[in-house]
Amino acid sequence: MGAAANSNHEEESSPLIPAAAAAADEKPPQAPAPAPEAAKCYADGVPVVMGEPVSAHAFGGLPRESWNSGILSCLGRNDEFCSSDVEVCLLGTVAPCVLYGSNVERLAAGQGTFANSCLPYTGLYMLGNSLFGWNCLAPWFSHPTRTAIRRRYNLEGNFEAFTRQCGCCGSLVEDEERREHLEAVCDLATHYLCHPCALCQEGRELRRRVPHPGFNNGHSVFVMMPPMEQTMGRGM
Repeated sequence: MGAAANSNHEEESSPLIPAAAAAADEKPPQAPAPAPEAAKCYADGVPVVMGEPVSAHAFGGLPRESWNSGILSCLGRNDEFCSSDVEVCLLGTVAPCVLYGSNVERLAAGQGTFANSCLPYTGLYMLGNSLFGWNCLAPWFSHPTRTAIRRRYNLEGNFEAFTRQCGCCGSLVEDEERREHLEAVCDLATHYLCHPCALCQEGRELRRRVPHPGFNNGHSVFVMMPPMEQTMGRGM
């Protein structure tokens, strides 16, 4: 009995027993739950996060770029795209519906977008000229393309360029939401006041950035030619 009591007393007085019990009661730490990722989607090829268009901060804080050519640079620039710029100028003057359909086709990079854009534009162009005597309906239809180009390539808008030159309204430029609303209004005004020039500027910008979808995005195409008909003859 004395030995059993001594063994129980040694177990109770052992410093390892409370540590082992405490270690058994402790639970392994759980990893923190990952933060929910913001919902991302695309609207007209423009990345959208939580319903708002991606701002310049999504590009790593880089400032917005300038357009490759000015809106009044009808013949474009003297570079490797000079012949394409002349074609864009002719299309914008003679057939703006074709130029608009080509711009949307390059921007969307999908099949059937040319006809889906060119035909409605043509109808609005003819309706506006027949009812009001000028092309006042097609610019309302085509100005969202300018907004999509500006957002996708992080280009400087007309309002921001105006404030940079005049040095005013700096608080509006810093507020991304208000600036984007004003830029969208400026896009609409640009298409109404300088519609052919706006289409040409967008066409020059897209041709320098996006290859035509009909060119297969530069991938090589291998064509298998069937063997020529061969005849067997007996040697002399």
